[in-house]
Amino acid sequence: MGAEVTDLRPGRWTIDPVHSEITFAIRHLMTTVRGSFPDFGGEVVVADDPLESTARAEIRMGSIDTRSAERDEHIRSAEFLDVRRHPVMMFAGTGVERATIGRRARSPRYHLDGDLTIRDVTRPVRLLTEFHGVSSDPWGGVRAGFTATAAISRRAFGIEFNVPLQGDRVMLGDEVAIALEIQAVLAAADADPDAAEASA
Repeated sequence: MGAEVTDLRPGRWTIDPVHSEITFAIRHLMTTVRGSFPDFGGEVVVADDPLESTARAEIRMGSIDTRSAERDEHIRSAEFLDVRRHPVMMFAGTGVERATIGRRARSPRYHLDGDLTIRDVTRPVRLLTEFHGVSSDPWGGVRAGFTATAAISRRAFGIEFNVPLQGDRVMLGDEVAIALEIQAVLAAADADPDAAEASA
C-alpha cells in the first residue's frame, strides 16, 4: 500500500523552490511550446483532517522562461501577462477531496480546488494532485512530495493575443496545461513537538 495523505503531519509546510518546479505547455502552430516560472513560493497548512488543509502560492510572472529571451519579453508585455501592472500570479486553495479518477495510480490522487488570479482576474481551478509520501531529509528536516496538473483557458483570464492563419486557424491554442512538482518542508516547530512547547 502506498503513502496516504493521513501520513502528513498537521502543521505548516513551506514549498522548497530549489527542489520544486512549475511548468506549462501551450500549442504553437502544430507543436507544443513549454516553459517554466522558476521564481515562486508558497505553503500548505495541513489540518488535523488533511482534507480540510489549505494551500497558497505566489508566482513571479516576470520569471517566465521559455528558452527564448525575445519570446519571454513578448509574453511579459501587455499583450500577454502584462507583468509591469500584474507582477504576481496567485493561487489560494479552497478545498481538498479524494479523486475518483486514476484509481490504479501508484500514488493516491486528490482534487485540490482553488482560486487562480492572473492579471487581476480570478477563476476557479481544479488541480489533480498526487501525494508521494513523507520522508526525512539529510538536513534534519521532514519533507512531503506532490505532483499536480491542471488545464486553464488563457482567454478566461483576458489573455486573447493571437495571430490568424489561413482559414479559421490561429497560431496559439487557448488551453494552457500546467504541471507542478512540489517538495514541501515541515516547519521546525511542527516537526519537533518539544521545540514547539519550548517556544510557547
